[in-house]
Amino acid sequence: MPEIQLLRADHAAALRAFEWENRAYFAESVPDRGDAYFTGFAARHEALLAEQAAGLGWFHLVVDGDGEVLGRVNLIDAADGEAELGFRIARKATGRGLATDVVRRICVRAAHEYGLTSLRAAATLDNAGSRAVLVRTGFVPAGETVLDGRPARCFTLALAVPDGEGRPVRVSSV
Repeated sequence: MPEIQLLRADHAAALRAFEWENRAYFAESVPDRGDAYFTGFAARHEALLAEQAAGLGWFHLVVDGDGEVLGRVNLIDAADGEAELGFRIARKATGRGLATDVVRRICVRAAHEYGLTSLRAAATLDNAGSRAVLVRTGFVPAGETVLDGRPARCFTLALAVPDGEGRPVRVSSV
């Protein structure tokens, strides 16, 4: 099972390579990051680490047993017990349930390690794969929006934490 690792400074080269290798594939379903993302990558990576250190978000890499980055899953704009979930999986790792597994695991981590009580997410209407992952992991539709000029659906998830006897208890309603 691939490991979910909290973003570190030494991940920079592997993360940049992952984004570069999958750039065209990601652009099929999410807005392209543009050339500036790659030319300014080092500064962006440092900014993410600073944001993470400040508790404003948590950035993760999905790494296989050989250390190869297969994906990323992030919790951003954290405030008042809520954060926004975003994820992307390498083309070569899709179709095997990895995204669903990773999102499920990050939801548990969000509640237990980061103290979050709810998550938000959005996926463009033409990104059926991401919308399916969100629904399979318990997110519920919560309206429509536009992401970089493309129609999208918003989703929310109330997280559960264990009570004193280990039973899951919903801690918020969204």
